[in-house]
Amino acid sequence: QVQLVESGGGLVQAGGSLRLSCTASSRTFNNYAMGWFRQAPGKERELVAVISWSGGRTYYADSVEGRSTISRDNAKKTVDLRIETLKPEDTAVYYCAAGGSYFPLSSQEYMYWGQGTQVTVSS
Repeated sequence: QVQLVESGGGLVQAGGSLRLSCTASSRTFNNYAMGWFRQAPGKERELVAVISWSGGRTYYADSVEGRSTISRDNAKKTVDLRIETLKPEDTAVYYCAAGGSYFPLSSQEYMYWGQGTQVTVSS
């Protein structure tokens, strides 16, 4: 069982940056690939970024490619997502999730989810 708690959301002006953090409670945190998803009002949940268990491989959605960085610290059991040059369309609830496969790119491959943290980008 893995419990995940996100933090770092809030209200940010367009063009700004933020860092979201996710802290896990599991002893086996480093067994899981970790992903960040987001869901905007009226839209489906979408994958934002993924990092493999070792941190050696990452993936970014086109919408955040080039202005985002996902990282993890297995000793601290945390995974962070930094997004720069924020846009109003980045407004969403952001979720971190733990996946059982090496590099899951589908939400169905993620077994554990956090409660989410709201990010609102004002124009």
